[in-house]
Amino acid sequence: MSEANTMIVCPSCGFQNKGPLTNGRCVSCGVRVDDGVGGVTLHEGSRYQQQTFNLAWFGIAIGIMVVLTGAIVLGLPAVVPLFDFEGYAGMMMAIPVWAMGGCLVGLISPGRTFMEPVAAAFLVAIPTAFILFSGQTVKTMPVFMYVLFSALGVLFTLIGSYVGERIQVGPDVTPGD
Repeated sequence: MSEANTMIVCPSCGFQNKGPLTNGRCVSCGVRVDDGVGGVTLHEGSRYQQQTFNLAWFGIAIGIMVVLTGAIVLGLPAVVPLFDFEGYAGMMMAIPVWAMGGCLVGLISPGRTFMEPVAAAFLVAIPTAFILFSGQTVKTMPVFMYVLFSALGVLFTLIGSYVGERIQVGPDVTPGD
């Protein structure tokens, strides 16, 4: 079989590209792919690393984080008075909300987007912590705990975005399996 007719499967989206690849990138999603013909070599260590920061997906991630945080942490207690997410309860609820937002962005975005949801969660965490701190009455905690919980939420956003990317890519399949 000649090199011009080889099929190269993209590790990100699973699209079957006809080789050789132009610029070493997948035709479907644009991710760098090892075409085995002397193009871009995809090293094992850099396979899951993000190569660029995509401003479009950063904007989408901000939108997702704002909507989820506003709906669940701030809006749900207004609709259902049984839920009282003030003070530390609100921060405890914001952490899994941001992690799920990161997972959602990781699932729907093409290519590797780890840092976009993390930067979005950081920008959303600042006003969220301020709103929850200024509105605390019974469930109080000091300011530095809001900073620590916000940092923890950003960390869990990174974990969530990685999980979303791994779900999108699928399991590792080695040729011998």
